[in-house]
Amino acid sequence: MLPDGTARLVPVAAGPPLGVGGLPFEATELTLPEGSVVALYTDGLVGDRDRDVDHAARELCRALAAPAGSLDALCDSVLKAVMPEEPGDDVALLLARTRALDESQVATWDVIPDPARVAATRQAATEQLMAWGLTEIAFVTELVVSELVTNAIRYGEPPVQLRLIRDRTLICEVSDASSTSPHLRRAHAYDEGGRGLMLVAQLTQRWGSRQTGGGKTIWAEQALPAD
Repeated sequence: MLPDGTARLVPVAAGPPLGVGGLPFEATELTLPEGSVVALYTDGLVGDRDRDVDHAARELCRALAAPAGSLDALCDSVLKAVMPEEPGDDVALLLARTRALDESQVATWDVIPDPARVAATRQAATEQLMAWGLTEIAFVTELVVSELVTNAIRYGEPPVQLRLIRDRTLICEVSDASSTSPHLRRAHAYDEGGRGLMLVAQLTQRWGSRQTGGGKTIWAEQALPAD
């Protein structure tokens, strides 16, 4: 749903079920204004043997466009308006509202794909954290930046880019042009490498990867220091 109150369906290509890893899928990218609401739902919300899917989809758009205040309230009103009385399948609905970040909250670097440049990239990230007043988490961030940038240089494809986002948390993103998704593996005691992502997973709140139009992005999220 856009800020002007209009809602529309976005056609996306069918992909593998959620939770099934290792299979390719097609990404869909949209540019949305701040304040837009994105609704992600399972087919059980609009699909039923006794319902017309197109009609149910139109009902969904009308329900999303109705004023409801908070996302929780909107979610409740959409479910009441659209969900069948006796669903024949599990129903899940996720709503998210877009918001823009100030330029001062984002720092981006184009990384030269040379292992010798990792130290300079790490130093640049540390200086940015100092400017943001986040020196308390600089040590962990240095390790995360080193591991993700090194992996992108070794196993990815140029161009490589590092981005730090200071919001409710600190997010470190490293992008490259390879579409190969990373995976955790347990290195043996005699292995010289293979511990990078495991280290990132242990040092941060959470991490993940997403496909982009030009490759992939691996991200890691850290809690901000308490005031």
